[in-house]
Formats: sequence, C-alpha cells, structure tokens
Amino acid sequence: MSITTKIHIEHERLALVPTLQNLEDIAIRVITQGNTDPGSTVFPFLIEYRDRDRLEEMLDADPTVQSYELVDWTDQTGIYYIEHTPETKLISTVVTDVNGFLVHTETKGNGWLVRLLLPDREALNTIWEYANENDISLDIIEIYGNTDTGGESSYGLTDEQLTALITAYEHGYFGEPRDISLNEVADEIGLSSTAMSGRLRRGMRNLIAATIIDREV
Repeated sequence: MSITTKIHIEHERLALVPTLQNLEDIAIRVITQGNTDPGSTVFPFLIEYRDRDRLEEMLDADPTVQSYELVDWTDQTGIYYIEHTPETKLISTVVTDVNGFLVHTETKGNGWLVRLLLPDREALNTIWEYANENDISLDIIEIYGNTDTGGESSYGLTDEQLTALITAYEHGYFGEPRDISLNEVADEIGLSSTAMSGRLRRGMRNLIAATIIDREV
C-alpha cells in the first residue's frame, strides 16, 4: 500500500540551509518538476526575500551552491535554477531510488519540510536509514496509507506513535480518573515525559485526521 508522509529534515549541509540560517524572513520552496533525473544536482527554487542583492551575496557564499541562474524576479520573489556542490546532502536521490516522489518541499525553521509519496513503508525505512547514515535529522510528522482496501491499516500512525498510544491505553492513561501518570507511561517505553507527550499528541492528531476528518492528500 502506498503512503503519503510529511517529514522534517535538518543538517547544516542540506541544500540552501546556510542561506536559510543567515537570512531572516526568507522562504524557499522547490518548484515541482514533471521529470526528475535521479542523479540531478540542479533544481528550480522559488525564493521569497526582500533584498535580491543580499540574497545573491548569500548564494555566492553558500557552500551548498555550485552555481545559480536567475529566471525571474518579481515583487521580492525570485525563481532560480541552482546547482548544488558535491558536498551538499540531498534526499532526492534516495527518494527516486525507492520509486518515490517529492510532492512538496519548503523551508521550515533551519531545515526542510517535505511531503513524500512513497510506494510502501519499506521505502520510508530506506530513506530513514539514509538519513541516519548521513547524520541528517529526520522527524516523521505525519504518515497516511493511501488506500483503505484490505490489509492492516496504519490509521495515519507511525510505529512509534502506535506503540505510545497502545502503551498509554493498556496502562490506563486514558481512563477517568487516570490509572497512570504521563511520567510512568514514558518510563514504560524509555522516553522522557516531554517526548512521550509529543508522541501521544502527534499520534492522536494523525489518528483523528485519518479516521474522522475529511482530508486532502
């Protein structure tokens, strides 16, 4: 069963992250292309920033940028073709290798928020392993199965979120009154209370989105 997942990735040598870290109020997204060369290091970007000269100074200094070409600049928004240096860390290659698609890619915080369409969970595991091998921080924010015919449904949950919810349920965390505290539930699976709280919150959000709310994939 194919899946749609939203992930957030961070590393100081991800594409354009040095520029992102040095310019406030900049917004960058990858312009989706119909065809993707698996080995390509040249991508079109839409960049919103108030000062074109300052932006291009940063692109000149950015160690992830080999070269760039301005296609259009209108109302503080530029479209650039950017070629990345060999040292730039990209996930596009591994996504293509597993027959996946980058549906939407935009900057968030000091990294990239990416929505992926993947053939199965094994493809996501491959991307996860690639990120670990390259010291890329990867946080799975949402994951949905794209069909509801046959088989086991993930109900929009990652394996970690499913474990957290089941553990909390089985130990009475959702009881009224509660039979166990958040700290005690967290201890059951070796997490901090903060991490457990976030995992439960994201899990419940994904569960609601997958089973109650009409959503657009």
